Amino acid sequence: MLRQQVRKIGEEAGAEAVAAAFYDYETATAWSTHGHRWFHAASTIKVAVLAGLFDASAAGRFRLDDRLHVRNFFLSAADGEPFRVASGRDANTEVHAALGKTMRLNALALHMIATSSNLATNLLLDLVGVETTQATLERIGADGLAIHRGVEDERAFEKGLNNEVTADGLVRLFRLIHDGEVFSKEASEQMMDILFQQQFTRGIPAGLPDAVRNDAQVAHKTGEISTVAHDAGLVFLPNRQPYVLAILTEWAPGAADRKETVAKISRALYEHLVEESTAETKDVKS
Repeated sequence: MLRQQVRKIGEEAGAEAVAAAFYDYETATAWSTHGHRWFHAASTIKVAVLAGLFDASAAGRFRLDDRLHVRNFFLSAADGEPFRVASGRDANTEVHAALGKTMRLNALALHMIATSSNLATNLLLDLVGVETTQATLERIGADGLAIHRGVEDERAFEKGLNNEVTADGLVRLFRLIHDGEVFSKEASEQMMDILFQQQFTRGIPAGLPDAVRNDAQVAHKTGEISTVAHDAGLVFLPNRQPYVLAILTEWAPGAADRKETVAKISRALYEHLVEESTAETKDVKS
């Protein structure tokens, strides 16, 4: 039933592909539809960079309050030629304004997630390393995520070197961050605090009913380019354990209603997990 509902939402909006997955801590149940299908990651890959950063810090390579020189010069994964992150294509201007200065690593991490700064992402990914970040994902068991390059690396994009994710993989990564077992409890809390500060809220949060949205807390990361719109994260509601969800959608270039479709799927998952389970509990008690 839920699979049919999610598929119908995607079809009615004109999406070319939809995948969704969840893990519910309240009931210890997992579910997915097309959970293993690979999608262009867009900015959801920044959660993997966040995990790689904290893992490298835990290994003693640097401290999170260390400062890093802010530059806009990177080497393409395709041919080693230099490229820059265009300020007009970046969702964040504060990091660009700091060019030639230094910023703390934890501040760059916040900009990478909360305002989806591409420049902050590439600075941190250069520091940690693409291969090292991928190795971290593999070591901690975060299958279903593949990182090959920095963002805005157009030559790599043209050669098919793209970061990719699956819905199941994103759910797994968010669970690893939340649970405080792979990472230290302190590191998990710090990453969660960053994810709670996400400023783009037209996906998962917008799908929550008005009556609960103000009381809900969502730690998540969106991702959108011309052909995909995603959102993944944890939803914390009063009087129940949280649930983790990932919603991935693929579109023809320039299609409308992308964020709205993610929100509608978020609403469908909320109703399945919260409203239906609440109704079943009431039936049992009565």
